[in-house]
Amino acid sequence: MAARSYRFLRRTVVVGCLVAAAALPAARPAAPPAAPPAAPSDPAVAPQPTVLRMLQMNLCNSGRAGCYTGRAMARAAEVITAQAPDVVTLNEICAGNLTALRRVFQAVHPGRTVVGAFQAAGDRPSGDDTRCSNGQRFGIGLLTHVQTPSPPARVYAGTHPTQDLADPEERAWLCVDVDGALLACTTHLSATGGYRVALAQCDHLLGTILPTISRDAGYEPTVLGGDLNLLAGHDPDVRSCTPRGHQRVDDGGLQHIMATPDIKLCCRRTVPMNGATDHPGLLVTLTIDGSRPGRRPA
Repeated sequence: MAARSYRFLRRTVVVGCLVAAAALPAARPAAPPAAPPAAPSDPAVAPQPTVLRMLQMNLCNSGRAGCYTGRAMARAAEVITAQAPDVVTLNEICAGNLTALRRVFQAVHPGRTVVGAFQAAGDRPSGDDTRCSNGQRFGIGLLTHVQTPSPPARVYAGTHPTQDLADPEERAWLCVDVDGALLACTTHLSATGGYRVALAQCDHLLGTILPTISRDAGYEPTVLGGDLNLLAGHDPDVRSCTPRGHQRVDDGGLQHIMATPDIKLCCRRTVPMNGATDHPGLLVTLTIDGSRPGRRPA
């Protein structure tokens, strides 16, 4: 996996990949083989949209927070198995949790190449990574499946340049290039500092970091899922950092999924976590505009 660095990146990403025979992520049932190229003006061969299901979960699984129950991993595995999402964004997990859930994700996508990426939150006092109670690195993760054979998936990650200096945890962000057709991202924003820090992080991620990736690596439709610790209709308002034209859905609380204008968000619903964590799962269907020429990773 190739990890890219930018001036605003402050930490590197740790990535895992489980490889099998694969196909491009698509809605089930799988699409038939592509027809031979034809003139774009032929309506019979007009590019078809890509339809994916995305699941956002905050598992509160550090073992140190008051919302920890010890049951979040079992429930997350149940939800992934039942819903079979194509993209899963994960907040408040330990590094080993990503490995375990990647096996579950692979089981519901047999014969596909599964990519799992993890980014640890920083720990300001030590200059190292924040740790779970079991000693593993604590942070955010992302699971998806990609086409193979292909070049290694591109991964972009770092910590936000704005942090609450009263909080030792330095919040992070993470993105994975899905077959040159989608940039899938996640983040867990600050829960302290009167949420003004979260708003600054949201502004910088959506206004600077993601546009910089698009400028340097080539534009792709982009979706962001995460616990932003911001609400719609409150002060500060999450809508103030949502770029013009972007779509946004939420879980009625702090978790949001945002997408660039060439992605349609629909069929949003919350998935009960049965008390295993303090947030529901947030499930949404992404329809990516098929008329935009795709970019293959270099």
